[in-house]
Amino acid sequence: QVQLEESGGGLVQAGGSLRLSCAASGRTFPNYAMGWFRRAPGKEREFVAAITWSGTRTYYTDSVKGRFTISRDNAKDIQYLQMNSLNPEDTAVYYCAADGELGETELGDPYYYPTFWGQGTQVTVSS
Repeated sequence: QVQLEESGGGLVQAGGSLRLSCAASGRTFPNYAMGWFRRAPGKEREFVAAITWSGTRTYYTDSVKGRFTISRDNAKDIQYLQMNSLNPEDTAVYYCAADGELGETELGDPYYYPTFWGQGTQVTVSS
């Protein structure tokens, strides 16, 4: 079993930045993908970003491209989500995810079906 613990959420003004971290512990697997999802109030959980084991491939939902950056440190079993130019629409609970299936559709759209989930961390962006 893999445990995922997020940190770094909080309250920030529009235009500000936050960096989320997710530490993995327990039984980690080789070559596992990691990623982030979020659930805004009253909405379904949505994919935000994902990264392959090597870090050479990253994927983002269109609304965060150019503003968010996903990265990972495999030596520490940690992934990060650097979020810049935040706006109120980014307000959500952000969930760390690991392992599972990561890829692209024939149209080039990313998909990610994780195996493990964190408990989530709240990000609130005030206007």
